[in-house]
Amino acid sequence: MSSYSELIKNFERVRQIMREFYVYGFKSREEYDKKSARSYDNERRRMESWLGDYMSFVRTPEGKNVFFSIDSRVSQHNPFYKALKAKSFTDGDITLHFILFDILHSPEVVLSLPEIIDEMDEYLSEFENPMVFDESTIRKKLKEYTEQGIIISEKDGRKMMYRRADDITLPDITDVLNFYSEVVPCGVIGSFLLDKQDSKRDSFNFKHHYITSAMDSDVLSMLFKAMREKSYVTVKNLSRRSSEPRENKIIPLKVFISVQNGRQHLLAYQPDFNTIKSFRVDYLSDVKIEEPAPGFDELRAELDEMQSKMWGVTAKRNRYSEENLEHVDFTVKATNEEGHIYRRLLREKRCGHVEKIDDNTYRFVADVYDTSEMIPWIRTFICRITELNFSNKVLEKQFKDDIKRMYRRLYTGHIYTS
Repeated sequence: MSSYSELIKNFERVRQIMREFYVYGFKSREEYDKKSARSYDNERRRMESWLGDYMSFVRTPEGKNVFFSIDSRVSQHNPFYKALKAKSFTDGDITLHFILFDILHSPEVVLSLPEIIDEMDEYLSEFENPMVFDESTIRKKLKEYTEQGIIISEKDGRKMMYRRADDITLPDITDVLNFYSEVVPCGVIGSFLLDKQDSKRDSFNFKHHYITSAMDSDVLSMLFKAMREKSYVTVKNLSRRSSEPRENKIIPLKVFISVQNGRQHLLAYQPDFNTIKSFRVDYLSDVKIEEPAPGFDELRAELDEMQSKMWGVTAKRNRYSEENLEHVDFTVKATNEEGHIYRRLLREKRCGHVEKIDDNTYRFVADVYDTSEMIPWIRTFICRITELNFSNKVLEKQFKDDIKRMYRRLYTGHIYTS
């Protein structure tokens, strides 16, 4: 594996590159058109320094294609977290950090800013050509560490006193962290905590392991912070219909995560169109928190009410009347030994209700904003469905035509192979 170890400042650039090598993949050096060929080589070496064990290549007539190959049955920890743990620091950052914590070496040491500066001057005087830190830089660093909970600041009369926070001994929660780090949004937090555990036993294998969400951790953390602060954000959104991202000012309300494919969507209020809209989180970048949003609680309550009519992430603001909803109902048959079919209907329905017609017949009924979001789920009951009705007749015809076409192909295949 390459020993290339350059650290990074701008994670968004790394996020884009990781997509090129994993999500889109199989691009040769000549096909990589985002930057120059030299940039391709630099980024490939950077990826190899973190993910060399997962990199593969294939030779084609167009050239050598490099890509990531990750088997979730083998990889119990998300490998993309390695990229999130690489961050650049200036020499000054590192020097100031260690000097501060040498001075505040225990929670019992309590000093004011002038006292810390005096200790620092004495500390640096022992070095030839020492770095110089002004009072403003030290104050900002202490403020940053105070906000992070690493340093405790307390008033003593008119003076602000600083001390190191008490050390925390983590209990043995390895199993919890193993699960948390691979399943929960921003699971990289759990991965950082795992790095501090003496034991790193592996407890979980995942049939469906959605590792690409790691790339969106920075974006998600800013969106969650904005929700906690009930604030507007400005964010860049890359649409599939445009080569350049568009900046939006929105109020983030909730993040929806699909258990079927791991895709993450932000539901947010878009003032320009007076609507609640979904945004794919992996298309978002450059999140900046703006001023507080006075109507946040009302919008969140409105979205909560909408969820009773949402199968996926489609919402239609201020459209609760029956004529703006689409009706769906279908009936399924099951044998006496197939009680799991009824239990599936009850367990997997996100809205609507299930009617038990007799011991072997069940009807699912719902009114939703967008029937098309239900189609993949309804398809899983094919061969058991005896009746199906959509108020959206165009979609109903398409669904039935797809089934007829599937049967024709199966029948044709049977004739040829018999």
